[in-house]
Amino acid sequence: MIELVFLASIRERLECEQQSFELPQLQLSVTELIEALSLQGDQWRQTLQGDKVLVAINQQMSKFDALVRDGDEVAFFPPVTGG
Repeated sequence: MIELVFLASIRERLECEQQSFELPQLQLSVTELIEALSLQGDQWRQTLQGDKVLVAINQQMSKFDALVRDGDEVAFFPPVTGG
C-alpha cells in the first residue's frame, strides 16, 4: 500500500487530497502508477499526464522512471512559478 498526496491545483482538479493505493506488483515506475490511476477516468488522465505535473517520492523530487515501492508516499503537484 502506498499513500498518494495531491497538492494545489491538482488536488482541486481531482477533488481529492489523499488516497491509499494498493500496488498490483512489488514496484511500479511513476509512469506506470500514473497509467493505473488514469483508469479512474478522463479527469485523472488529463490531470496527471503531461508536463504540468511534478512528483515527489517520500518528499524527494523524483523523475517519472523512479520506482515506487510498498510503504512509499507519492505526491503530485504542479510546477511553481515565481515572480
